[in-house]
Amino acid sequence: MPVPVPRQRAIPAAECGQAPAASPDSGPSKEQAPPGTNPAENPTTRRDNPTEKREKTTNETTDQHGSTAPTNLTLLLIEDDPGGSPIVPDLLDQSGKPIRVRTARNLTEAERLLTDDVHCILLDLALSAPAPARASADGNGDGDGSGDDELAVLRHVLELAPQHAVLALTSSSDAERGAEAVAVGAQDYLFRDELDGRLLSRAIRYAVERKRSDSAERRLAEGRLRAQENRRLERGLLPTPLLAGSSLRFAARYRPGRSRALLGGDFYDVVRTPDGTVHAMIGDVCGHGPDEAALGVELRIAWRALTLAGLCGDELLGTLQQVLEHERSDDEIFATLCAVDIAPDGRRAGLCLAGHPSPLVAGPGTPARLLPYDNNGPALGLLPGARWPRTQVELGAEWSLMLYTDGLIEGHVGEGRERLGQDGMVEMVRRQFAEGLQGEQLLRATVNEVRELNGGELADDVAVVLLDRTA
Repeated sequence: MPVPVPRQRAIPAAECGQAPAASPDSGPSKEQAPPGTNPAENPTTRRDNPTEKREKTTNETTDQHGSTAPTNLTLLLIEDDPGGSPIVPDLLDQSGKPIRVRTARNLTEAERLLTDDVHCILLDLALSAPAPARASADGNGDGDGSGDDELAVLRHVLELAPQHAVLALTSSSDAERGAEAVAVGAQDYLFRDELDGRLLSRAIRYAVERKRSDSAERRLAEGRLRAQENRRLERGLLPTPLLAGSSLRFAARYRPGRSRALLGGDFYDVVRTPDGTVHAMIGDVCGHGPDEAALGVELRIAWRALTLAGLCGDELLGTLQQVLEHERSDDEIFATLCAVDIAPDGRRAGLCLAGHPSPLVAGPGTPARLLPYDNNGPALGLLPGARWPRTQVELGAEWSLMLYTDGLIEGHVGEGRERLGQDGMVEMVRRQFAEGLQGEQLLRATVNEVRELNGGELADDVAVVLLDRTA
C-alpha cells in the first residue's frame, strides 16, 4: 500500500495580508495546524527560503480563472539582498506576457539556478567577488587591487554563462564602472536607484536580442575563418598546374564524397619539365578521412618534386611507395596511381599504372577508348620491391586524354546494384564528344550525369583531369 506523502503547509491568507484571519471558533484547519506536527513543516528541518518565495511570486501569474499564464523570458537576478531589492514590480515582455524572475544571493546559488531556460542575468556589481578574485585584489594574485578587479564578479558570471545576456546593475554615481562592465562583456548597464519595471523590461529584451545578434555575428566570423582554412587546404589538395610554354589545354573536376564537405583521398597534378615533356598524374588513397587526404597531399607534393628532379616511370613510383610507407598511419593503407608523360611533340606518351584504372583517349573521327592496361602494376604500399612497367602509347596529332579516379565509375546505374563501370563511362564520353562537349563542359556534364544515374551524391570521391591537344 503506498505511503501518503505529507502536504506542504500553505501560507494562510492572513499571513500574506490578502484576507482577514479565520475566527477562533471556526475550528482548526490544516493551514493553521501548529508547527512541528508534520516533519515537512518542522522549522528545524525546513525553513522558508525567501529566494524560493520570491521566485514563486514572480515566476507565475494567475488570471481570474486560476490558470497560470505562460512566460516567454526568464531573468536571473544576482544580488546580496534579493528580498529587499527594489525590483519588485511585475515585468512584462514585448507581447505583454510576464517575465519570470529567479533570484540568487551569491554565485553558488546563481550557478544552481542557471538553467537553459534563463535568457538574461541581472548582476549587482556590488556583489562580493569570488575568493580567488578577492585574493588577486589584495595583491596575492595577478590583479593590482583596483580597476578591473572590481569587475571580477562580472568576469566570473560571464565565464559561468557565456551564452546568456548579462545586464550590470550599479549606482548612478558609478557610471564609469557600468561602462567598464559593457567593455568587459555585459550587454548593458542600469542604475539601481533609477530602475523601474518598464525600464528593466525593455533592457531585458534589448540585452537578449543583442546577445543573439552578437552570437550570430560570432558564428558568421567563425564560419568565414573555417572557409578560409578550407580554401587553404583546397589549394594544397587541388594544385595549380605548371604548364607554362605548353600548347596543351588543361581542365579538372574534383568532388568529394557525400560524407565530406571538402577533403578526400583523391589527388592529381600536372607539370611541364624544362625539356618540354608534360607529366600528368592522378591517384587515390584508400579511405576518406582527413588522414587519407593529408597523405594524398604529401604524395602529390612528393610526385611534383621528384618529377621536376628528373625521375620518371618505375623509379619515380618506387620512390613514392617509400614515401607512402613512411607517412601512412597504418600498414593497411595503400594508394592507386596513374602517371602519364607526354612527349614534347605531343604525339606519344608513356603510361604507368599502379592498381589504377586506365585513362581514356579520344580524337577527331576516333571514338573514345581506354589506353592499354595489360601492364598494370600493384597499388603503392601493397608489395615491397614491386615494379611498374612503362607502356609507350601513340596519341596522334589531335586528342583528348582523360584521367580519372574510380569514384567516377563505381556509381550505381538506377535502383539496382549494377554499376556504371569503365564500359559505361566510355559510352557516355563518346556520346558527349559527339555532342561537341569539350574541356570544362565535358567534365561537368560527365560528373553530373554520373550523379544522376546514381540517384544522388556518389559515395566515393571523384577526380577527373582532361588534357587536350589541337593541331
